Amino acid sequence: MEDWEIDFEWLKVRHTVKDIFDKDKLPDMNAVLFAVGIQELGRLQDEFTKEQKQDLIHIAVCRLLSYDGYYEFEGRDQDGWPHWKALRPIPEKGVKNQEFLLKKYVIRYFKEWEEEE
Repeated sequence: MEDWEIDFEWLKVRHTVKDIFDKDKLPDMNAVLFAVGIQELGRLQDEFTKEQKQDLIHIAVCRLLSYDGYYEFEGRDQDGWPHWKALRPIPEKGVKNQEFLLKKYVIRYFKEWEEEE
């Protein structure tokens, strides 16, 4: 996928998340990751604590990085929260490169989600 295609698909994902949560403005990367985390948790609740929000973003990152074998799903704890095991380090260095990598995985995740719907 070329850079312009990734930018276009990323914008589509942001619009999808905006519409799902009925927000006025487009979400940033953290908000999109939060949405993925909620999806992976499998339940929505009225409020999440700050720690739970951080955990949801971590769950999303692990899930997305599992596409290329950086993480592996271990299972769920007694409260139903998913847990992941790191398998190897992420080779991309720098915030911009890592965000670009996550954008590609988020696009893939949402395309698969749309296919399931």
